[in-house]
Amino acid sequence: MSASFHSDTPLAQRMRPTTLEAIVGQEHLLAVGAPLRRLVERNHLPSIILHGEAGIGKTTIAMLLADAVGRPFHALSALTTGVKQLREVLDTKDSLSFESPVVFIDEIHRFNKAQQDALLGAVESGDITLIGATTENPSFSVNNALLSRCQVYRLEPLNAVQIAVVLQRAINTDKILKSLNIDLQASEFINQLSHGDARKALNLLELAVQTADNTASTQESQAPIIIDNQLVGRVAQTALVRYDKNGEQHYDIISAMIKSVRGSDPDAALYWMARMLVAGEPADFIARRLVILASEDIGNANPNALLLADAALRSVQSIGMPESRIILGQVVVYLATSAKSNSTYQAINEAMKFAETDASPVPLHLRNGVTKLMRDQGYGVGYAYPHNYPNHYYAQSYLPDSLINTQFYEYADNQREQHSKQFVQWLKSQAASND
Repeated sequence: MSASFHSDTPLAQRMRPTTLEAIVGQEHLLAVGAPLRRLVERNHLPSIILHGEAGIGKTTIAMLLADAVGRPFHALSALTTGVKQLREVLDTKDSLSFESPVVFIDEIHRFNKAQQDALLGAVESGDITLIGATTENPSFSVNNALLSRCQVYRLEPLNAVQIAVVLQRAINTDKILKSLNIDLQASEFINQLSHGDARKALNLLELAVQTADNTASTQESQAPIIIDNQLVGRVAQTALVRYDKNGEQHYDIISAMIKSVRGSDPDAALYWMARMLVAGEPADFIARRLVILASEDIGNANPNALLLADAALRSVQSIGMPESRIILGQVVVYLATSAKSNSTYQAINEAMKFAETDASPVPLHLRNGVTKLMRDQGYGVGYAYPHNYPNHYYAQSYLPDSLINTQFYEYADNQREQHSKQFVQWLKSQAASND
């Protein structure tokens, strides 16, 4: 019978690299000539933010960077550290050391303003070198003052080849796994389930080995432990959906759905929406985004799009899941296959941009002369009530004199807006012929 699997230390922890050279992936930061490699070669470590998904090496890289430049290393978690504990760490600088300690803050985006301000002072004074790790885009989650004093580096998820290297290295070098006769046949499947997360991949391998080893032990078998897709699927129970409703993945996937609808691809739009629904995204959040999209990206090319999206929002709020998926599916396909126009979206943006610097007075004929004094001052004088004229139209200016002929709205080249353009032109030509 093969050796038994037993360890109190998780495999992912046992396989944590001990040198920068041993890290799998992140060549864009760690290869010869890459930014972090150059810092180490110059024995210089500024304050940095490491940005990327979970399980791809942020904590390990922080530890090894501090070790490479010979700095003391203090690790904190934003989930458990308050301002008091943070200040205690910031006040422990070794007075005999000329080098500032490295303070690593995991999940730094979860620090509130007071905590980030406490860090800012220490970073500015040079008392510490900060390495922050975040799964969220630091542009949105770290305050600008602190962010401006740090260099930001994005880490990338591992690809299938890199995940395979991580798994095979564990089998070949881990003191427990290498004592077992393991036949790994599910490397690609583990990669699919882990989505580039090395820690998750190792956890799946460990769970599969433990399950298979227990079976082999009871059978007193000398056969190799086979880690195949069926076993991995069984221990994983369900695909590990990578979707954080409070993190960057949330914004990435809703962005992908919106861009798919805008790009008239109903299949991609359905896929991204399904990803959100499976992960538990509230249906009304998706519906609200579709209402905005219906106006921003379709607009007057198909006014019914906004009506349908708004009806969907009210429907999912009253019905709930799982039935709301049917309504959302219908609306997403309708919007994706509809004619597109952003002309009104651009028009209101241009008008608001202009309004920020312009304060032209309202022409007198457009003012509301509700009192005799106002009328005596010219309020409303000269205004022509359009309904009193043919076709309910009268050619008069509705802009301040300084803005005559200013145009914010450009008719887009779709059938509905071109029809509206022709109608307005016809009104003007009829009014001109009646003069």
